[in-house]
Amino acid sequence: MVESNAVITGTFLVYLIGMMAIGYYAYKRTANSADYFLGGRSLGPWPAAISAGASDMSGWLLLGLPGFAYAAGLQSLWLAGGLLLGTWANWLFCAKRLRTYTLEVNDAITIPEYLSRRFEDNSKLLQIISALVILLFFLFYTSSGLVAGGKLFETVFGLDYQIAVILGTLCIVSYTMFGGFLAVSWTDLVQGLMMAAALLIVPIAAMQGGFGQLESDLNNLNPELLSLWHDMDGEPLSVIAIVSLAAWGLGYFGQPHILARFNATRSNKDITTARRIAVTWSFLSMAGAVMVGLVGLLYVQNNLGGELADAETIFMVLVNAVFHPVIAGILLAAILAAIMSTADSQLLVSSSALAEDFYKQMFPNTSARSLVNIGRFAVVALSLVALMLAMNPDSTVLGLVSYAWAGFGAAFGPTLLLSLYWRNMNRNGALAGVLVGGITVVVWKQLTGGIFDLYEIVPGFLFATLAIVVLSKLTGGAKPSVTQTFDHYRNSLDTLK
Repeated sequence: MVESNAVITGTFLVYLIGMMAIGYYAYKRTANSADYFLGGRSLGPWPAAISAGASDMSGWLLLGLPGFAYAAGLQSLWLAGGLLLGTWANWLFCAKRLRTYTLEVNDAITIPEYLSRRFEDNSKLLQIISALVILLFFLFYTSSGLVAGGKLFETVFGLDYQIAVILGTLCIVSYTMFGGFLAVSWTDLVQGLMMAAALLIVPIAAMQGGFGQLESDLNNLNPELLSLWHDMDGEPLSVIAIVSLAAWGLGYFGQPHILARFNATRSNKDITTARRIAVTWSFLSMAGAVMVGLVGLLYVQNNLGGELADAETIFMVLVNAVFHPVIAGILLAAILAAIMSTADSQLLVSSSALAEDFYKQMFPNTSARSLVNIGRFAVVALSLVALMLAMNPDSTVLGLVSYAWAGFGAAFGPTLLLSLYWRNMNRNGALAGVLVGGITVVVWKQLTGGIFDLYEIVPGFLFATLAIVVLSKLTGGAKPSVTQTFDHYRNSLDTLK
């Protein structure tokens, strides 16, 4: 066991050194805030697509989704299917339009900055409130990644949970703070490919080496776990339950760390290629994650007496049981990759909100180099707050992610979509959308029973959309100068390469 842990530790160290090297190379290429927060809009289709997927899925893909599939069976396909549809729709309906419009409004770097310029909000209130929403929900989202890191180090090395969380945080902060967006995107490319490969290899290898008679194994399972239409207790899934699972796909339209990849793509032409890569990667990865959970059910039934203390560790259990320590180290490093690929993106978007959307608005004469340094300081400060939220060992990855995902999806999803398609939307409508969407999620989350069991992103998305339309119309629609910019942007969609 000691020798096995030493081999796995060595594999982890090699992986981390590689990530640090990428971070250092990106650091040498980072000269200003546009480089640090958006990579100079230089991403090709492969890094844009895989980075968007990897920063989206996080440790949730290797811990939360397999754990849910392990606990709920084929019911998890409603969740995975909704996410796959959301990935495709986000690239199709948002990517090219958002990249074009952020260029149209004087090269906006952040989502709050885009919204402020899109609606000519000279008060900067829309920009500041949007930044506050980003900071609030990203603290929960980032802490979910740190929880996943804690579970990884705790399970693999037997470390105390709190110590494990601190070690994971140090790994992530180091290269994000120095390398910025380029470091995050290039490491995401490596990490995303590792994640997909691991999720496809593990269930196949486990099925070949971990079972007796597959047919009898399946017959011994709770049959309700093999049904799309029933829960694990044999009760029919309600409409609320199915809608709540599939509605995760709505969240994509409002995730700042994913939307940043659209803006960073080097051309509109590359976005079409990136969309195909992203959807393929997401399909393979989520199919693998669900298979890990289902295969894990059979393995635990055959080898562990049907008992597993924490369902979200099923990927790690299978890896340790089936593979040689060297291979296990590489596959377990994929979990660290998943965690790092999202947490780094979230920290970077949060730091850009502090530096670009707060500090720069208060001190507009700040130099580009100073803004980069402020962004680096923000990475450290925000990671410390997220670390405190993650110190509870009873936290679940899926629970933390679901709250933050709903918050972003409801606050920014309707606002961004309508800003890209509706000519007459105005600043008041946008502000109402962000506030109503975010507040609905926070309030709805506290209520239970009946309709309140519906995933909070659904009412949040609906009420935000209504608020945008109603308030825009009640306050006279868009100013003439705003509609002129919209018309120019719409013409640019076909001409901008």
